[in-house]
Amino acid sequence: MKDEEFIVPVKFRDDRLLILDQTLLPGEEKYIELETKESVWDAILKLKVRGAPAIGVAAAYGLYISVRNSKAETLDEFGSEIEAAADYLVTARPTAVNLAWALQRMKQRFASLCMDAANDSKMAGDQRTAGGHDGKSGTDFRHSDVDAAKAALLDEAEKIRIEDEESCRAMGEYGLTLLKPGMGILTHCNAGTLATAKYGTCLAPIYLGSEQGYDFRVFADETRPLLQGARLTSWELSKAGIDVTLICDNMASIVMKNGWIDAIVVGCDRMAANGDGANKIGTSGVAILAKEYGIPFYMFVPTSTIDLNTPTGDDIKIELREGSEIYEMWYEKPMAPEGIKTYNPSFDVTAAKYITAVVTEKGVVRPPYKENLAKLFEK
Repeated sequence: MKDEEFIVPVKFRDDRLLILDQTLLPGEEKYIELETKESVWDAILKLKVRGAPAIGVAAAYGLYISVRNSKAETLDEFGSEIEAAADYLVTARPTAVNLAWALQRMKQRFASLCMDAANDSKMAGDQRTAGGHDGKSGTDFRHSDVDAAKAALLDEAEKIRIEDEESCRAMGEYGLTLLKPGMGILTHCNAGTLATAKYGTCLAPIYLGSEQGYDFRVFADETRPLLQGARLTSWELSKAGIDVTLICDNMASIVMKNGWIDAIVVGCDRMAANGDGANKIGTSGVAILAKEYGIPFYMFVPTSTIDLNTPTGDDIKIELREGSEIYEMWYEKPMAPEGIKTYNPSFDVTAAKYITAVVTEKGVVRPPYKENLAKLFEK
């Protein structure tokens, strides 16, 4: 595919944050503008923008638009607004580590700018004092410093987007080394270009392989209850001209038994230090089946999604969602008795022992994960 043919789920044009509303797919391809922190929060919570990397990109731009019209006159005042907006946005989806990661990175960029401004102010104050004038304190900055801070936040959001594109491309190239032409590949949920700045994570090698004539046959789980596989993965792959077959989640076992699946590729929303990976509900079941049938199970994980501060998958907070998603959202009338109790976790955790290899933008990582994932962050 040519670059211009890729679907871009998050765009920033002319100081406007636009997202492809994925709740409308595949019926309607519509970009909506997010103008406030409330609209960004709502879009992330309701999966109008989704996928760990895309959430991180949207959150970075979202923090910028949350404070771009600030009337703060000092960096101290502006910093308080940044903290408040970030604290609010991070509550939208707690399991996806890229959300917190992107917001923290934006805050670090601001902190770095403040340090530079403080040093500049101190130097100017020392010079004025040496000349017989009173020096100003390091926290009394002009409004132009706030304007510079706004520009820095936007620049950092742009860097996060560009780095995600480059990361996904690299994961695609590394992932392709694990696959062979003509393979049947099963995927769960959507970790394609819709879930990232571009290319996708686990679908990136599918796109790159398609360009090189690999002729993959992809089987996409529908991914209950929000149907990301049916609505999104099958849509974007068929749109790209890739051979894709949609199956129900509970058909994964039979297609493996039939010998139609040679490899399984999935994304990840948070990976613990020991290699346990949280992904869309149902992923762990696919991994367990893969182990039974002797099929390699590859999890594609940008390093920004690896959380070395989370020891194991048991320490990952799992988001619980409204039960109406199970029995009502996709039906003309409710498909369960009124008042029925529901349990609707958005994610489950695949134990590291079921993961054949972890594919990152820095290379392919194999067990033991606790030691080898940590090496990715060594300087």
